[in-house]
Amino acid sequence: MQLQSLIEPLKEITRETCELILGFYESGDFEALEKDDKTPVTSVDIAASELLTHRLQHLTPGTPVLSEEAIQPWKKRRHWRRYWLVDPLDGTQEFISGSGDFAVSIALVEEGVPTLGMIGWPTMGSVYYAYHGGGAFKEAEGHIQRMSVRTLSDPEHGPITVALSRRQPESRVLSRLGTDRPITILYTGSCALKSALVAEGKADVFLRIGPTGEWDTGAAQVLVQEAGGVLLNEHFEPLTYNLTQHVGNPNFIVLGDPEVNWTKVFPRPLDSD
Repeated sequence: MQLQSLIEPLKEITRETCELILGFYESGDFEALEKDDKTPVTSVDIAASELLTHRLQHLTPGTPVLSEEAIQPWKKRRHWRRYWLVDPLDGTQEFISGSGDFAVSIALVEEGVPTLGMIGWPTMGSVYYAYHGGGAFKEAEGHIQRMSVRTLSDPEHGPITVALSRRQPESRVLSRLGTDRPITILYTGSCALKSALVAEGKADVFLRIGPTGEWDTGAAQVLVQEAGGVLLNEHFEPLTYNLTQHVGNPNFIVLGDPEVNWTKVFPRPLDSD
């Protein structure tokens, strides 16, 4: 099956999931719980995960689904060559707090590499999508626009905009910057949305320090790469997917303008405290 042929049916699935989430969000009729690792989860995460799993299995019969809320055992998924990687509600804390900055994130991973990604932003009615070799796009209010990372007028010394979580200490991220450049901070919620802001050209960099899962970066990686940027680990190397029992990510960074020498912007090791 060609990747392009999956885009339209996947949009329908994404919108359906966004509508499900938005219904719970607007009514406030959901239950907030806590996982074993002390991270939040809601009844909405679970409902969205079940819907996505059902719809994706119907869309591509025989292709397994790995969801944050339904992690398959390593002995089973280690043989997967092609699978869906899903974060049904990226930004659960933002959902609970009522900020509106949460997303649905869906990626198709083939031979360990994300090749198609789609991110839905329920409260904004936006859908971001990309597939390998096909470009990156944003659809909102019936209009589709092609996205590309922002080109800085002065790659060496010009100002940069950093996408930052409201829930991550500002100093923890900005202390990694070894630059005299002027810095503008753009605050938003989920990992997927901050990555999308870089792909869209509204931010130049997003640095995530702390635990995340592979589902937080799968769709974003395709989106950013097709927009002309990169998503790398803390050592400026590509991320890996489904290669070990552990499904967590290292610290990672999303970078825009390829003309910028980002290793000079971030000379301090990203895994340092």
